Amino acid sequence: MHGHHSSVVSSHARRTAENSVAYLLPHLRAGMSLLDVGCGPGTITVDLAERVAPGRVVGVDTSDVALQLAREVAQRRGVEVSFRIGDAYALSAEAGEFDVVQAHQVLHHLARPVDAIREFGRVAGPEGLVALREVDYGGIVWWPEVPALAEWLDLFVRIGRALGGEPSAGRRLLAWAHAAGLGVQEAGASVWSYATPEDRAWFADSWAQRATESDFARHAQEFGFADRAALDRIADGWREWAAAPDGWLAMPHGEVLARGA
Repeated sequence: MHGHHSSVVSSHARRTAENSVAYLLPHLRAGMSLLDVGCGPGTITVDLAERVAPGRVVGVDTSDVALQLAREVAQRRGVEVSFRIGDAYALSAEAGEFDVVQAHQVLHHLARPVDAIREFGRVAGPEGLVALREVDYGGIVWWPEVPALAEWLDLFVRIGRALGGEPSAGRRLLAWAHAAGLGVQEAGASVWSYATPEDRAWFADSWAQRATESDFARHAQEFGFADRAALDRIADGWREWAAAPDGWLAMPHGEVLARGA
């Protein structure tokens, strides 16, 4: 949906193990092997590699651009991680090869999330752990009620589904894991929130750019869902929300820890 505009990449690069996969951290130990599916610019992957060192860590993604950024992060921090092109439906790994397979905000982009989860379970095997965290855009709430943000959310959901994904993946995550035949051990939720002036300014600026400059804007216009005036209105709405002294937004995520198959 988003492509790799600088606003998208910088947003993904703010993700860390602590703010994105905290539910998984108590289950990690030194020497584990770990596969990060949809690793993006690698900030989460490198954090996890530090926690399981000297274990083997591999990050896979579909984008050469993202993988190059990930390699630079690993090199800068002096962490050994292997990054390569990969397919979530057909991972280049043996059954049970990894102790942990984790995917963060990947499944809501996929047309066949259950098939992908089933593949994660194969690679983890019955002794391995599959860790999944997915955003639920249908559950996002904010204040004040800027009308352009409601317009943005409706547009986001329509584009995501037109591309074959499911933007409200978080609420479906447990059902998907069950359908894939995984042995679910834990299911829960956590929330990203943006309430400080600094966090609001960053998040709003990111989305103002994405709404007008990223592949999100291109898809919106190609599908006929929005014209340039609507996209500009959405960008202005984000700036209006960020400027509100009582501006607040919460973004829920579903989380699942399961044994592979």
